[in-house]
Amino acid sequence: MAVVNRRLVMNAGLGLGGAALLGALSACGTKPPESETIPDGTEGEEVIDPKLAKQEGTLEWAVSGNWRSGADKSRDKYRHPIGLLTFFEIRPKHTVIDMWPGYGYMTEILAPYLSRGKGQYVAALFESTSPADQAMAALNGKYRDHFTGNKKLYGGLGFTEFGPESGPLAPVASVDCVLMLLVIQDWMMRGSVEKAFEDAFAVLKPGGVLGVEQHRADIGAAQDPAGAKGYVQEPFVRQLAAEAGFQFVQASEINANPKDDKDHPFGVWTLPPYRQTAERGQPPNPEFDGALYESIGESDRMTLKFRKP
Repeated sequence: MAVVNRRLVMNAGLGLGGAALLGALSACGTKPPESETIPDGTEGEEVIDPKLAKQEGTLEWAVSGNWRSGADKSRDKYRHPIGLLTFFEIRPKHTVIDMWPGYGYMTEILAPYLSRGKGQYVAALFESTSPADQAMAALNGKYRDHFTGNKKLYGGLGFTEFGPESGPLAPVASVDCVLMLLVIQDWMMRGSVEKAFEDAFAVLKPGGVLGVEQHRADIGAAQDPAGAKGYVQEPFVRQLAAEAGFQFVQASEINANPKDDKDHPFGVWTLPPYRQTAERGQPPNPEFDGALYESIGESDRMTLKFRKP
């Protein structure tokens, strides 16, 4: 893998905190060797064993749950939650931190699953002590209200925070798995991506897993240091993890999408589930034709597993 100037990327990304919630780097190298990649060949709907789906406490049961919205379930064919979480080696008794879980797509699955197995799901929400961001504060509030309102289903969720000035995510070496799901571009924009990997490394137990799912940029062009289009090159992610102390374990193609050419007017946010129709900060454009982007589906993604030695 070619060495990249990550320090240049980090410095270039500073000061872009208001850029986006929802040519500085040269070509990063080549695709990982085939021996390091699992070619899952999993396209379309994830097959769920009906017996396991009826067995409370299984991952299949959690994915099949009637508490999940139709909108979330419609995304399963792109995100393959059973295969994804199995690849990340998550077990019922584990403590799992999900960094910036958004509206809670994965929370709806992992919180019931872990609570039945006597594990714990911990949501690392947006940092509340950072300069006020009304959208982020509102999402934090909605998230807390929803997931603390049904302890019978979700159990006792843990909460922590992550941001440029946040403290430790949890006590040192206390967590089995940390998830970074479709969020690295946001941290690049805000100048906190290096801190995210370092904070994750600190809280993981020796042998613990860092699971990354991320919109994948093609290799060969320059990496935008701010990740403004939402796509990130895999070697860059792998170098961030290595510099934090992680060992690379495996890559999976479970969420690859060869139809995504990454050339969209509003970056990855043009695609489902975002469906952006105008530049950020502008009102939606009712005349924007999104048919092409619906036919593409959700983004092409890398799925990477790292381990703390």
